[in-house]
Amino acid sequence: MAENITPMKISAKIALISHKLLAPIRANSAFFIFMYLLGILVAYIEIPHQPKATVYANLWAELFLDLYIVCLFLMIFPKHVRRWIRAILYFMLYGISLVDVFCWEKFQTTINPSMLLLVGETNGREASEFFTSYFSKDIFFSNVGLVLLLLLIHILVSRFPLLSRHVSCITRIKEKLPNFYKKPLLIKSIGGILVLIFLVISAISSAHNKEMMRRMFSLRTIGAVERELSLYQRQPGTEAQFYLPPYRLAFAIFSNELASHQIDQLIATKDKVQVDSCTYTTPNIVLIIGESYGKHHSHQYGYFMPTTPRQEALERQGLLVPFRDVVSPYNLTSFVFKNIFSLQVIGDTKDWCDYPLFPEVFRKAGYHVTFITNQFLPRAKQAVYDFSGGFFLNHPELSKAMFDSRNSTLYKYDAGLLNDYDNHQAQNNTEHNLILFHLMGQHVNYGQRTPARAKHFKAEDYKTIRHDLGEKRRQTLADYDNAVLYNDSIVDQIIERFKDKEAIVIYTPDHGEECYEGHRGFICRNHSSNIDYNLARYEFEIPFWIYTSPSYKAKHPEVFQQIIAAKDKKFMIDALPHLLLYLGGIHTKDYRDEHNILSKNYRENRPRILKGTTDYDKLDRSKMEHQVPLRKKKK
Repeated sequence: MAENITPMKISAKIALISHKLLAPIRANSAFFIFMYLLGILVAYIEIPHQPKATVYANLWAELFLDLYIVCLFLMIFPKHVRRWIRAILYFMLYGISLVDVFCWEKFQTTINPSMLLLVGETNGREASEFFTSYFSKDIFFSNVGLVLLLLLIHILVSRFPLLSRHVSCITRIKEKLPNFYKKPLLIKSIGGILVLIFLVISAISSAHNKEMMRRMFSLRTIGAVERELSLYQRQPGTEAQFYLPPYRLAFAIFSNELASHQIDQLIATKDKVQVDSCTYTTPNIVLIIGESYGKHHSHQYGYFMPTTPRQEALERQGLLVPFRDVVSPYNLTSFVFKNIFSLQVIGDTKDWCDYPLFPEVFRKAGYHVTFITNQFLPRAKQAVYDFSGGFFLNHPELSKAMFDSRNSTLYKYDAGLLNDYDNHQAQNNTEHNLILFHLMGQHVNYGQRTPARAKHFKAEDYKTIRHDLGEKRRQTLADYDNAVLYNDSIVDQIIERFKDKEAIVIYTPDHGEECYEGHRGFICRNHSSNIDYNLARYEFEIPFWIYTSPSYKAKHPEVFQQIIAAKDKKFMIDALPHLLLYLGGIHTKDYRDEHNILSKNYRENRPRILKGTTDYDKLDRSKMEHQVPLRKKKK
């Protein structure tokens, strides 16, 4: 006999299903509530300071869906195991969120692949200096403090019985309302029904973003990721939204692991390097790679403080030629090093690792190549995915292919590199030499870049000319300018070692730097993807010069005239390797004359694309921030 289906039984089944739908949230109620609050809090803290900026449109719904899925996953485990898993998740989620908000507070950027690379290229000394520069009691009164406050409330609610008793008041109220339990089961299950409705809405509204995230994580090369991100920037609204700090961290790790695969390609490429012939036009080529040098803090380029007296003296002697219109393709060391070591140029269809690295070509041609760095050193048992700026420089096989000799010690000040060269490297030089100096330059913390005896500028020197800055900021500005002045002495001493040889010395920093430019109130660099002219001006425009020794100038007047003719041409330093090959007289199929700024075939109007997205020469300059000195406003 068929069982009678009554409305009461239907209500009971609905109530049972609803009860089960609500069970994951009920069993992990504190986790769900506080992680939901954490996600919402971080999202609103990190709203960009731009007109009409707002949080991710699907934030509330997608966060509900994500947390429900996590709670559902937790239900798999016994209660005592679940407690430990939640504790691990708390530690991870609060920790990642704090780091994310800190990055936003200090750099106006959240966790991203570039930030992870910054961590990777930071050694112990730099980490210590970073904490000294950026961590103070003020951080607790910023938005980071709000996240810490939420964490404190969470701990208090979870751990103190006195607070828990207040929660139990709800149960006592229910006990005084016995009629509530006499109502139909459907009414009792209203919470579960609401959960079901919200889950359906959330799943539908979140489907597109989940598909976009899946697509990003399915890419197999870092080049594909970069191209996908570039496409998203040209088509707003289609991009994957990594709207939570854990998602952003996962994407950053994923991107950097893909970058490690480039090592394999670089190894394959090095075995294909071919040199047809070499005339050794320049017996001694010296490349100085500086660090974080803002062009607009160079007196040689019009700055108001005398920060470059030695370079200007060499310019007056007719030996040093500054170039006036040079930019870097990135404002991050890691990316710049790839582009200035590879014979690829921005705009090529293949990835940078599909082309030879220029030191490999010089070695193949018979040059002795020396690399002296104050940042990147080989480390014992280094994994292939060392994601620092020097990951390919420090790989044992690639390092051997590029360099005949290297330094093995880092120094507090860049003068240590000069002593290292004199005592350990100079005796290895041969008839034909390529020598690379990689300085610490003006890397933060600025105050630690200059020995006390070499500090010239003081905060009070800026009291009138930078009246808009407080004492602390004026001191930071003085520290940076002292680092620029000290850098002037270092490059001068490098030149001193080659002035009596037949040599060319080239100087370029990796990128620019901001130090309270105009009214921007900012130091270091902004790793935002949005590049306006002011950001490009201070962080991508760089000083660049070529020095010719007297004997070289006398023996190669045609090269010197080519340098003079090129000094006002547009240039981006991703093409630097082609200039170097030309100066070395190296003939190889990988050399392209149209990228050599000294060539009559140089393609000056090649688009200078910054960070793979922005054409520097097409930026709107109408809202240019006025450079210091600033004038006091009339009352």
